[in-house]
Amino acid sequence: MGSFSIWHWLIVLLIIVMVFGTKKLRNVGGDLGAAVKNFKEGMKDGEAPPANKEASGRVIDADSTEKRS
Repeated sequence: MGSFSIWHWLIVLLIIVMVFGTKKLRNVGGDLGAAVKNFKEGMKDGEAPPANKEASGRVIDADSTEKRS
């Protein structure tokens, strides 16, 4: 009862194709693929590039004027 055989999944797939039709399933697949692609691009744009001291070529050297207690 825990797992289904390949025949169960083929029958389910056949019923889904008969109910929705191949054209509608193709459109849903394309829309889902575009959504995943846009999500990945959005996640890539949201990431800040890692800070690298050597890449900037600047060194900031300063003395502290505030005394700590």
